[in-house]
Amino acid sequence: MSTDLGDIIVEVDTLHASLTALNFLYHVENGSYENAVFYRVVRLDNQPSNDVKIEVIQGGIFMEPRFEEIEPISHETSRETGLKHLDGTISMARAEPGTASTEFFICIGDQPELDFGGKRNPDGQGFAAFGKVIEGMDLVRKIQQQKDRNQALETPVRILQMEIIQ
Repeated sequence: MSTDLGDIIVEVDTLHASLTALNFLYHVENGSYENAVFYRVVRLDNQPSNDVKIEVIQGGIFMEPRFEEIEPISHETSRETGLKHLDGTISMARAEPGTASTEFFICIGDQPELDFGGKRNPDGQGFAAFGKVIEGMDLVRKIQQQKDRNQALETPVRILQMEIIQ
């Protein structure tokens, strides 16, 4: 991922989280992430009404009208995959289980409440982790510290290009 602020290199785990990882790679390969941005930052200081606090940055194409046209995928829990939400984990954002499509987030610090059985969502299903940052966590932390209003970045960080390197 090349952004306005630098590069983030992610290793996608197609072995343990095949459905979620292949969905992400499909969208990278087919240009779905054109005009994508990091648009949300969650820090300990900007979620006062949440009993269970997390730290992540979130990106994707949520603000694009075509987001509504993209088919969601089934939910792959961390109990199924064995992948935990540790520092640098990339995972799919969702509302209800089975609603994830293009939106993703990167964990800052270990976030066990995002795993299956965690308390961040009342359904206890957690989120679908599918890889990890192998270079660029300094940039992830820098994005998280940008100015926000109610977790929405005042100036979203553009994702200029996403490409698959092998």
